[in-house]
Amino acid sequence: MFTGIITDVGTVVALDRRGDTLFTIATAFDMDTVDIGASIACSGCCLTVIEKEADRFTISASGETLSKTTLGTWGENTEINLERALKMGDELGGHIVSGHVDGVADVISVTAEGDSWRYVFEVPAPLARFVASKGSVALDGVSLTVNEVEGRRFGVNIIPHTRTHTTFRTLKPGDKVNFEVDMLARYVARLAESI
Repeated sequence: MFTGIITDVGTVVALDRRGDTLFTIATAFDMDTVDIGASIACSGCCLTVIEKEADRFTISASGETLSKTTLGTWGENTEINLERALKMGDELGGHIVSGHVDGVADVISVTAEGDSWRYVFEVPAPLARFVASKGSVALDGVSLTVNEVEGRRFGVNIIPHTRTHTTFRTLKPGDKVNFEVDMLARYVARLAESI
């Protein structure tokens, strides 16, 4: 489990495409405190550390993961948002994020608004029903509040701190991000289907 509060922006420094794809990611995390087998959210995808060195770790992504997320487009020098798994007693600063990506959202527009930026995204039609004004979403692992919804499109406001300390600083129209619906919305929708 995660909170959607990004604590490092890592960089893919190597990849090995064999049966599964191995990504080696440079990080500022103290890798002495990260165990082999630990979960790290990599741009919103919960992935398992299978190797580590002092300033990097390696994860493995299956074909399913590559086809359902943006990981299939990652190459060397791709920057990614990183968050270590939540520990009991940690502050829950964002919202409960599972790291199980539901789909990919398209960046439609990025507009300056005062000191902040308004980003508009579009999600696949089956996921649109999970997005609600003032509800939560995770985009590339970042916990965000939805400002408005219109059909498959929704807007979020990004403050300067978030933009500076995440990959949002480089997002532009036409880019794609990993999208996870709020866990509560997922279960409410499932319950409503069974009534």
